[in-house]
Amino acid sequence: MITGADARALALALGFDRAGIAPAMPTERMTFLREWLDRGYAGEMDWLSRHADERADPRRILPGARSVIAVALLYDPGEPLPPGPVAAGRVARYAGGDDYHEVLGERLEALGDALEARAGRAVSRRAYVDTGPVLERELCARAGLGWIGKNTCLIDPELGSYLFLGVLLTDLPLAADAPEPDHCGTCRACLDACPTEAFPEPYVLDASRCLSYTTIELRGSIPEDLRAKQGDWVFGCDVCQEVCPWNQRPRRRIPADAAGLRAKLAPRVAWRTSSLAWLLSLDEEAWRAATLDTALRRAKWRGLLRNALVAAGNAADPSLLPAIRRHAAGDDPLLAEHARWALARLAR
Repeated sequence: MITGADARALALALGFDRAGIAPAMPTERMTFLREWLDRGYAGEMDWLSRHADERADPRRILPGARSVIAVALLYDPGEPLPPGPVAAGRVARYAGGDDYHEVLGERLEALGDALEARAGRAVSRRAYVDTGPVLERELCARAGLGWIGKNTCLIDPELGSYLFLGVLLTDLPLAADAPEPDHCGTCRACLDACPTEAFPEPYVLDASRCLSYTTIELRGSIPEDLRAKQGDWVFGCDVCQEVCPWNQRPRRRIPADAAGLRAKLAPRVAWRTSSLAWLLSLDEEAWRAATLDTALRRAKWRGLLRNALVAAGNAADPSLLPAIRRHAAGDDPLLAEHARWALARLAR
């Protein structure tokens, strides 16, 4: 009979840095989620309110589910990046390489196949990597992979919070692992460093004010009161993780990348050296080529250009003016609006 230790060993052999077991049982976090949604903190992410019953209970997604195998993969093994010139245009560290949904999803499917081979029977299973009505972060916390910090990220005491998370729902009767206690203590580094004050209280994120929402999920205009606070970010934001003491290099243990997964997820050259001038020059075809098979596709072409125009408005770089003026005079009303804002800001 397959055990939790067997499942963890198989997951680690496939390249995951952490693996744990949680029971496929209802979660009390749904009360918090419903209150969070009622407070409007989801912004325009209406999909979070759909399939609430499935989010509350994994067994509604996979009838007969008994255990959840939760996995984590470190995606940033290096030192925190120093702030570069504003005209560079920064993307969140997770986004510049191969799409993590695909990389982790393939390994979770391989884990399912390995479990079947070890169990000697068909295993009913479903894999999720930020792709369905499951609370991956909550399940990973319940499986002992870390605790949910004040910045709402899952934090592993040895690896930190730069983690991709995934879950495999199964009908295997596996013993659950013990949760990790909260180690945030009195620290407020993430709360105080947030450029848009997106944390109304510890452990609560107002996503509608978070740069990871406004630069990725939001399809319309970025609120004017948040634009100057966006700085040079053009896709996502890492500030609350950069300042977290648990992400400081001397404290972290960096596992070997024997399976080469981190190499696949590492930012490509174009996104390590991206500039606002280059971003503002991208037509839709060039954007498709530059973002092929990356999570950057989530922002869409117009969204990335919109973000670059805001960042350009925050840059003291007159060489960007011709590109900004071109968008200000263009036919796209969303881009023109943000370009005019950038011109007005640079004229100060």
